[in-house]
Amino acid sequence: MVKKPAILKKTTIFPFDFLDIKVKTILSLVLCLVSSVYLSASMILIPMDAESQKNHLKAYGITYWVLTKQQKVQWLLNYRGGSFLLPDGEVIRKECQIRGVSYEIVSDAQAEAILDEISSPSRNQDAVILEKAPKIAVYSPKDNQPWDDAVTMVLTYAEIPYVTVYDEEVLDDKLALYDWLHLHHEDFTGQFGKFYGVYRAAPWYIEGKRRAEERAAKLGYSKVSEQKGAVAQKIRNYVIGGGFMFAMCSATDSFDIALAADGVDICEPMFDGDPSEPNYQGKLDFSKTFAFTDFVLERSPLRYEFSSIDMTSKRQIPKESDYFSLMEFSAKWDPVPTMLTQNHTTLVKGFMGQTTSFAREHVKPTVMVLGESKLNGEARYIHGIKGKGFFTFYGGHDPEDYQHRVGDPKTELELHPTSPGYRLILNNVLFPAARKKKQKT
Repeated sequence: MVKKPAILKKTTIFPFDFLDIKVKTILSLVLCLVSSVYLSASMILIPMDAESQKNHLKAYGITYWVLTKQQKVQWLLNYRGGSFLLPDGEVIRKECQIRGVSYEIVSDAQAEAILDEISSPSRNQDAVILEKAPKIAVYSPKDNQPWDDAVTMVLTYAEIPYVTVYDEEVLDDKLALYDWLHLHHEDFTGQFGKFYGVYRAAPWYIEGKRRAEERAAKLGYSKVSEQKGAVAQKIRNYVIGGGFMFAMCSATDSFDIALAADGVDICEPMFDGDPSEPNYQGKLDFSKTFAFTDFVLERSPLRYEFSSIDMTSKRQIPKESDYFSLMEFSAKWDPVPTMLTQNHTTLVKGFMGQTTSFAREHVKPTVMVLGESKLNGEARYIHGIKGKGFFTFYGGHDPEDYQHRVGDPKTELELHPTSPGYRLILNNVLFPAARKKKQKT
């Protein structure tokens, strides 16, 4: 008997079944891709503690550079020395490698855990969002000076761009173009830095005085002191209007002296050709100053000193013991001073300048002391609010050159990439980028 072949059962597959299979396949692939991206999503942590970061100064430059790319950064206050949390990307990783900045890759989950830890009420930490790279101006003469400026050196080393402005630009109201202004080693009183006693015969002093007098005349002033006083008033208005001013060394006290002496002749004949006003000390108006009050001016043109504000000649601190301490603030309640004191150490090496530090009795009670020497109570680093703006005064000339003198070679920051003293300068540079929080105190 011949067996009949089996008849295969016919199955009909309709077109919509193909569509269903196709959609399910695509959905599965999409879910796999999303899961993969989620699991691999990451951020860049730039640690700023002493152990993990090999170039603190250039780390600020990386942060600034990321802000110029219209990307936001989180500044993790009091977390591993004030670390930065950046968006991840191959370009940013490569830039860190090129500039020699230490970084860590953390997953989104790890970053979230760090932020949760920081937000705990039990921790004196906070995360501040940096939104926009501030436009930076440095008030400095265009010609070469026989000394260097710490701020321009560290900006250059960190690769943070800046524009140089001087009297012409200031008097022409160009400061409104900038968010942050640094005052170079400068004398706003018209006494040519009080260098007369030692350097009056030096070619650089004679030439500098001649150029300053020519500039004043060109700008319509009969005296350098009047022209510098007008510049100080413009800078004052810039800060009151919302600008941020950072000054070091003699630009700190000479600026306030110029404000207090507005309309008063405090210069001797060798500076402006005529005697100073009788009883000019009694005519000072301390209500016009930013930081200092009740100071006494130095009358002698032969003494390398402006007033009783400066502690240089009063301090009896040996070099090996010369340190100042950074004050501690509440990150959640006082984010501004907390930002300005971020560092990988709370003890910073001291350094001298024409104006080394500030006598505490002359610092106004409305001004915050951010750093002080505990050996004699002097203020080294102070900050305040004026109108809608802010100012910071930092005593001393060069954080890595203890006693920098006229004509000394400049500091090579390649030898000091982790300098705590220079970090304080760069804290101020980034500060205007922060999304402003209302201070509680």
